[in-house]
Amino acid sequence: MSIKVSVIIPVYNAEKYLSQCVESLLAQTLNECEFVFVNDGSSDCSGELLESYNKIDPRIFLIHQQNQGVSIARNNGLQKASGEYIGFVDADDYIEKDMYEILYTSAKQHDCDVVISNFESEIEGHKVITKYPFPIDIILNREYVEHELLPYFIKSDNLNSACNKIYKNNVIKENNVYFPERVPLGEDGMFNMQFFCKAANIKYLDFTGYHYREVKGSATRNISESDYFKRALEVYNLQLPENFTGKIDQVKIWKLKSIKLVNSVLSYLHVYFTPYQDVSFIKRYKYVKKMIGHKQLRDALNIYYSESYRALGGYEKFLVSMIKRKSAFGIYCATAYSRFKNKSRWGGI
Repeated sequence: MSIKVSVIIPVYNAEKYLSQCVESLLAQTLNECEFVFVNDGSSDCSGELLESYNKIDPRIFLIHQQNQGVSIARNNGLQKASGEYIGFVDADDYIEKDMYEILYTSAKQHDCDVVISNFESEIEGHKVITKYPFPIDIILNREYVEHELLPYFIKSDNLNSACNKIYKNNVIKENNVYFPERVPLGEDGMFNMQFFCKAANIKYLDFTGYHYREVKGSATRNISESDYFKRALEVYNLQLPENFTGKIDQVKIWKLKSIKLVNSVLSYLHVYFTPYQDVSFIKRYKYVKKMIGHKQLRDALNIYYSESYRALGGYEKFLVSMIKRKSAFGIYCATAYSRFKNKSRWGGI
């Protein structure tokens, strides 16, 4: 059987949600799929669970490795993948049964190098669909990629995920595209930047087939262990791939990075001022105060004012003005009021 889509799934201590993930893959209406699970040294029962599935479905390919992180797991999966296109799924998540049939059919219609779709997130019990401001269901050529998509990766995080896309395998192999190893956050974005620099054409579908589950203690929300602002600064100062920077003006890159840094901080304000019993209010307050006083954020804020401030809503403008004044108390009052309003709104549904 010729494999149309190889799906790579890194697994680390995911037994709580793993069965739902596997079942959603095995239910795919596109039969010509293979599922490459990479057990990244799990200490729970994930490995045994995968072994049991491996025995009953020949489409499952199982790799066991010592714990080396998600990037190395995915890269090892890429070496084994034989499909015409490549997809990625995280072991905590699940997908709709027709996801890969819809993405693959769309890709083949115009021989696309990559197809992008929406994804649904479940955050604190609320479901949110992430969509993109790109033309829908038409071929987006090389010129559009360079002028619109590549800059989008610099100014925003919401396109970074590798899980809501399929990629032509030949492009990956011929250009040695891989996930950067030993990177704590942002490995998806670096992979995408490398790939999109080589993509001849893409397509965006207004279709939501991927369901992202934000579990407690995940790398993206665990404030007791994760220094989000430090990571945002690392992204801000990160050296982008050479083939990427050669396609965008350096001044524009700096502006886009500044916008991304300020937007990241705006999202962190809500994270750190949301009541969290494992971290005291005083500690969170001091963290916000230190964050909004950082020199690099102050520099980025000047660019943000000239590039993005006018397009903001009233609430966001107020937060930005409080950051400019270094008023952690003003930010706390605004986020508390916003949380109260949202709680009342959701409670009334």
